[in-house]
Amino acid sequence: MSCGVPGMEDAGCIFLFGYNPNTSHPIVARRIVRAKEKGAKIIVADPRFIETSRIADLYLPLKNGSNIAFLNAFANVIVKDGLMDEEFVKEHVTGFDEWWKTIEKYTPENTKEITGIDPGLLREAAHMYATAEPSSIIGWGMGVCQHLQNVEAVHTCAAIACITHQIGKPNSGVAPVRGQNNVQGACDMGALPNFFPGYQSVTDEKIKEKFAQAWHIPVDKLSDHVGYKVSDIGHLIDDGKLHAFVNMGEDPLQTEPDTDHLTEQLAKLDIFICLDIFMTQSCAVADVVLPATSWGEHEGVFTACDRTFQYFSAAVPPKGECKHDWQIISEISTRMGYPMHYENTKQIWDEECRAVWPAAYGATYEKMAGVGYAQWPIPTLEHKGSPDLFLGGKFSTPDQKAKLIAHDFEYPSEMPDKEYPLILCTVREVGHYSCRSMTGNCKELSRLAEEPGYAHINPKDAAARGINKEDLIWAYSRRGKIITRAFIDDRVNEGAVYMTYQWWIGKCNTLTLHHVDTRSHTPEDKFCAIQIERIDDQVWAEQHAQELYMKMKMRLSKVASAQNEPMED
Repeated sequence: MSCGVPGMEDAGCIFLFGYNPNTSHPIVARRIVRAKEKGAKIIVADPRFIETSRIADLYLPLKNGSNIAFLNAFANVIVKDGLMDEEFVKEHVTGFDEWWKTIEKYTPENTKEITGIDPGLLREAAHMYATAEPSSIIGWGMGVCQHLQNVEAVHTCAAIACITHQIGKPNSGVAPVRGQNNVQGACDMGALPNFFPGYQSVTDEKIKEKFAQAWHIPVDKLSDHVGYKVSDIGHLIDDGKLHAFVNMGEDPLQTEPDTDHLTEQLAKLDIFICLDIFMTQSCAVADVVLPATSWGEHEGVFTACDRTFQYFSAAVPPKGECKHDWQIISEISTRMGYPMHYENTKQIWDEECRAVWPAAYGATYEKMAGVGYAQWPIPTLEHKGSPDLFLGGKFSTPDQKAKLIAHDFEYPSEMPDKEYPLILCTVREVGHYSCRSMTGNCKELSRLAEEPGYAHINPKDAAARGINKEDLIWAYSRRGKIITRAFIDDRVNEGAVYMTYQWWIGKCNTLTLHHVDTRSHTPEDKFCAIQIERIDDQVWAEQHAQELYMKMKMRLSKVASAQNEPMED
């Protein structure tokens, strides 16, 4: 994010694109409400009538999968209607002429069939965003990032901010939010295949030498090439390139697409290791499960989506054989030939972050004590942190200028047809988190909603199939078939079905397509073709769903009991 979350309150316009903050990030949603109360204009572009649409000045119900066509037309209006800040573009932006060759082909009129948006409404939104004072913010979430053209959409959102000079000044710019807790922190610390901590390239020889010295190892022991991504795991196993997998605090058999196929792939590994605090579907098929500590048992640092470091302390000590993640990593590393020993997380933070990343040097534990925080870049001990990036139009490129990149629109990988006429889009559930291994074990949340979960369906689509509210239905795609419950929802657009990926029995990732974009390798979770139908015998369906759920819980319990048996060292 180029702005801070608190600063969103003081923007003149907030444009939410493919992002539902009420469900995904309730604290951010509250900031948006406060911005509205202060007079900010709110624009929402989303296929569903999400909660924030109720307070929006403009709601644009674009069609699923039409992001690039919409954004290109939006940018086209800004240029053709004289809304571009030509002086800012001249001084701080490069590549405009080449960018415009693509953008000029997309108008509100010739993209209407793709986007479903009335040209007049699109123009009104572009004017509202570009002319807002004192600043505008574009915020996006997984509705942008989990599409075939996800990186392309991010390029275009950034370009729109640049050509309007709605970036490079306080409380402005781009606000991409993260899909999970501390994704920003994981990226900051180098949990990416192409970067060391602090976004320093693994292919840069000078950077490699720097880290080799800091970590007291020969430079040739550090990787000299970009590694793989989590979505590559299945294919790498099939190709015989991956033989061992250490999975930390995640349940890929719940969260990754086409999970039935992934189950077959994981079974081919020589060894599959899981670190977790609960027995999950992935843990159940692992060769080794190492018990980790929960959020209340360990301490460390999170990074919020707006680059803010926040320290958190432990409430209780670990129980039994549980060890902290950093302890487990250290012990594995030591036994594999690279000794690691730390007394506490502060030592790791100072070595892994402050000592090797100049932009984080001023983020000390002392500064983050209590309710303190540190927002990077924070290069010195005296620095107060940086809520806003690129002030004065100075960007993080070699020439300090923003580079515009444009892309032509492409249709999603799998379009609806006669056999599978509906679009499946995976979404979040505000009451549950990630793979639901934690929140799924909370009795109070289970009382609000229980297995097999819900499929949110437009009333017309439900009526056409004889589906009533709370009916149990089949949902199926070319990958698999699941049982789930119907939720008739007039906020859902016709022709689309929305499901959360957190349900264990009604697992929508049995249906999703394992197709990734070429740059980030992010799965296309927001678009695949499915069909739904009512189960005629609802009594049988209720019994069947309950049996499936009980069998799963019994299987996980049995595996957990077996793995709790004492083992020889």
